Amino acid sequence: MAFTMRAVKVPPNSASLEEARHRVFDFFKQACRSIPTVMEIYNLDDVVTPSQLRSTIAKEIRKNQNITNPKVIDMLLFKGMEELNNIVEHAKQRHHVIGQYVIGQEGLVHELGSKDQGTSDFLKKFYSSNYF
Repeated sequence: MAFTMRAVKVPPNSASLEEARHRVFDFFKQACRSIPTVMEIYNLDDVVTPSQLRSTIAKEIRKNQNITNPKVIDMLLFKGMEELNNIVEHAKQRHHVIGQYVIGQEGLVHELGSKDQGTSDFLKKFYSSNYF
């Protein structure tokens, strides 16, 4: 199943916003259908559930919900298909997938807060003055 997406070709440009919107829904369905394969390939069962990955995919798609130009939507869909293809064909390593789609931006913010625990006042002042 990992090589079923290899034959996917770039579709022609969407003629209208409605057609582009339909393609986004098709891409979401395709991405959701590949979640069990991704979970198996990267052994993600101990880190994340399929529903959490599904909501992460939906969140990534919703980030661009205000775009109304069909050509821009087609370009973003192409980038999304390329990313999904790389993940399904195991072109990324496990820590890339976890860092990008499981932890995401929220995880990095939480880690910064715990960095200064257990350090001296001098180091806390030094870190706060020299971090941008």
